[in-house]
Amino acid sequence: MRILVTGATGYVGSRLIPSLVEAGHEVVAAIRSSGDIDAFAWAGDVSTRIFDIEDDALVESATAGVDAVVYLVHSMAVGDFVARDREAAGRVARACVSNGVARVVYLSGLVPDGDLSDHLRSRLEVEEVFLGSEVPAVVLRAAMVIGSGSTSFEILRRMTERVPFTPIPSWMRSTLQPVAIEDVVHLIGGTLEGKPRNGHYDVGGDEVVSYPELLALFARVAGLRRQQFVVPFVPRPVVGAVVAALTGMSRATVSALVDSLSHDMVCQEDEARQHFADPDHDFMALVEALERSLGVSHDATSAEGDIQAGAATDPEWAGGVTEIEEGGRAVQKPRSLVGTILLGVPVALVQRMRPRDLI
Repeated sequence: MRILVTGATGYVGSRLIPSLVEAGHEVVAAIRSSGDIDAFAWAGDVSTRIFDIEDDALVESATAGVDAVVYLVHSMAVGDFVARDREAAGRVARACVSNGVARVVYLSGLVPDGDLSDHLRSRLEVEEVFLGSEVPAVVLRAAMVIGSGSTSFEILRRMTERVPFTPIPSWMRSTLQPVAIEDVVHLIGGTLEGKPRNGHYDVGGDEVVSYPELLALFARVAGLRRQQFVVPFVPRPVVGAVVAALTGMSRATVSALVDSLSHDMVCQEDEARQHFADPDHDFMALVEALERSLGVSHDATSAEGDIQAGAATDPEWAGGVTEIEEGGRAVQKPRSLVGTILLGVPVALVQRMRPRDLI
């Protein structure tokens, strides 16, 4: 099968492509400009097409002659990303219809009950575009993806490593069902087999934990002691600003994710496993996923590498100071972080906050 992978150089795409190639598929990597994939281990195993999600002509040409499109595009940038993502999905859906694409696979997020954050609402609107199209679409609604390089995982890592204590906002008592990137990639591969389906499916690991429990488990696996304490009456915009300052990551991205923390992100069904997982596939335990994500290898985008680990092509903000050696011992790379971060937080917080964040 010839498969176009959008977001090919992103976190999930860069881990998915080796698996698709190994399964015998002909992979077409959607890229913004020539040379974008040169640093990836799989560069010689794929063909490429220039792709810009906001350019009708490029979207049309990129989707021509392929059997399936794996859609891994999602923005959390400043501005009206909700409308931008919806329009982009519509552009791809129309191109898939006109080019006779047989199926679309979209990696979305779990959709909880109640009022949705912009981040969750955007993902829901995108999946509605694909599910309402003439081309059959499988939407995998994943919980937090565990793996080195995953944005959510890197926030978890940096917050735990960089601060000698763990403040827990009083409203952040919701639960979630994390899933390893290895399992996500396995299920995406399964959606490309058999007869095309049209529907959404929840994807999570075997364990349901609260956010405080997940933070505590990460600290334990990383060999760190982190005392938790509850902080009452802290608005989400303030939490987003503080976390962005502590982690050094994009405030827009961090704030979008923080806005979703008040929801329970737990699977309502397990049909994805029934339809798309191999019968002998065991979903990874949370502790193992964390341990392997902290491993010392950096070959996750190689077919021979550990998909849970980091990659040389990951963003500069990926990776931390804690690593798990081959023998299973947690070690700290020599880097002075706490003093610098703690002294810089007040300044960074003031610089990043807007007046309405204080309301």
